[in-house]
Amino acid sequence: MSAGGHLAAIVAWGGFALGFVFGAVGNRTNFCTMGSVSDVVNMGSWARMRMWLLAIAVAIIGTHALQLAGLIDVEKSLYTRAHFTWLSYIVGGLLFGIGMTLGSGCGSKTLIRIGAGNLKSLVVFVFLGIAAYMTLKGVLAVWRTRWIDSVALDLGAHQDIPSLLAWVTGLQPRVAEVAAAGVVAAALLVFVFKDRQFRTSFDHILGGVVVGLVVVGGWYLTGHVGYGENPDTLETMAMGTNSHQIESLSFVAPVAYTLELGMLWTDSSLAVTFGVAAVLGMIAGSLAYALASRSFHWEGFAGPADTASHMVGGMLMGFGGVTALGCTIGQGLSGFSTLALGSILTFLAIVTGSALTMKWQYHRIMRET
Repeated sequence: MSAGGHLAAIVAWGGFALGFVFGAVGNRTNFCTMGSVSDVVNMGSWARMRMWLLAIAVAIIGTHALQLAGLIDVEKSLYTRAHFTWLSYIVGGLLFGIGMTLGSGCGSKTLIRIGAGNLKSLVVFVFLGIAAYMTLKGVLAVWRTRWIDSVALDLGAHQDIPSLLAWVTGLQPRVAEVAAAGVVAAALLVFVFKDRQFRTSFDHILGGVVVGLVVVGGWYLTGHVGYGENPDTLETMAMGTNSHQIESLSFVAPVAYTLELGMLWTDSSLAVTFGVAAVLGMIAGSLAYALASRSFHWEGFAGPADTASHMVGGMLMGFGGVTALGCTIGQGLSGFSTLALGSILTFLAIVTGSALTMKWQYHRIMRET
């Protein structure tokens, strides 16, 4: 095995380990971004939303600590590019939010539920992966690139808030980064911990902290451990990722690449990458916790309408997640941790799409009764 192949293997195994931890902790703490929106909309409870926001705050602090230490460079990720595809973020985010509500959970929750024995989520996984691959490289990619991605702004600087702040104010980049990351993370932490009930919830704090740290671990693996000169091509790149850029966790495109690898296993040009390994690790970690806690149980569809809802939800998540460059984890955590404007816009669009769909579902139920 070449030096590049050895690093790629380390990155892949690291991705599996991070996914395993996420899957186990996510199962235990019921970490679910769709569920957090549902709790706010339907019950007025912010507990799980605070867990998600805590994960974002931890990810921001950890990611920018790595950046300031010179261990990674987030400008080498796809999130911070100057090309601001605002329509893709909005349309993709809205469709993903609608899809995750129809499919009973986002990409990460789908994997967690598969590990716990949910057959409905297995169907979502397949339809999500197929739609994502069609949007990456298939017929939907033509429409996406021609009609959605082409609507964009060139900002003149990288789109992360620290870069824009330095560009507008003339501050030193390190000063701008400390200021931006510090203010955003502090604001989130104040909101999260001002609630006394949340402060006393071990599981909610555990879920937020661990998931945030897992995202930081992903950046370190792909942006430091696996980043360097490929001895075969002499190109400086992130080894062990599908994009050859530095990445952290995301669960849309990697699901598509997991299906591709399963179908084309003998194709020597394909390999188990960081994203694919994280997908498998998520399922394995959730399964391990479900078996250890004796909570594993099979669950199927209630009927044809339930089946159709999950199929459509999976397809919308696949198309929306690729279009928006990420899901609730890919953009809502990994991307948000870079403080990229596109990630923040996608986060808001996903929440909006999910909340509106829940309101529509409630209205439909009330009308039928």
